[in-house]
Amino acid sequence: MQTLLVSDLHLEDNRPDITRAFFHLLDQFEGKVARLFILGDFFEIWLGDDVLTKTAQQVAQRLQSFSASGTEVFIMHGNRDFLIGSHYAASCGASLLADPATLNIAGRPCLLMHGDTLCIDDTEYMNFRKMVRNPAWQAAFLGKTVAERIAFGRQARSQSQQDTKNKSYEILDVNQDEVVRICSESNVPLLIHGHTHRPARHKVETDNGSCERIVLGDWHEKGWYILAGEHSLELIDFEFPQ
Repeated sequence: MQTLLVSDLHLEDNRPDITRAFFHLLDQFEGKVARLFILGDFFEIWLGDDVLTKTAQQVAQRLQSFSASGTEVFIMHGNRDFLIGSHYAASCGASLLADPATLNIAGRPCLLMHGDTLCIDDTEYMNFRKMVRNPAWQAAFLGKTVAERIAFGRQARSQSQQDTKNKSYEILDVNQDEVVRICSESNVPLLIHGHTHRPARHKVETDNGSCERIVLGDWHEKGWYILAGEHSLELIDFEFPQ
């Protein structure tokens, strides 16, 4: 059986075309893959399992059906949906997956990550990440009213968009030394992540030999996924269905 991996769909109510494309992908592979890994930024924003958008509800129903067909589904937190909880994951028939996670893909040990922790040159984001990943901060945030959380989410999204415009291409990409360090310490021949929206396959030289780094693309204009067999792996893109 095969393994399917996706990342950075950024699902939201005002982009129903992305949701349709995701459901189209599930239709293609329902009952045909053993595992589905969603490597973060599944949703554009997540304010808590008690604040479900129409899209989030539809996705849960569809994934529950996909899981029931015999596929194990795993969801990893991204930088935009790190508050997805076990309750919502369960409603999808899925399990939350730690970042990073090491498992076997295409017959090789593989390190799975969202990818944001590799972008250490973006110090502003790394400081923000440290704050919002603190369990005390998250408990306090989830204790706020829905209106307060929505207001914070809008402000954070606006600030993020502005920051991205003002940062260089290099700062927003992974730090190559950090990639080498992670690959060396993990001692795996394969690293798969998303986050940077720069789909590609790279060869990383380490003290232990070499490691292949595969970056999944985002779903802003077309879909991206990795399909892995017993000893094969493809990075594939497709146009959104009409």
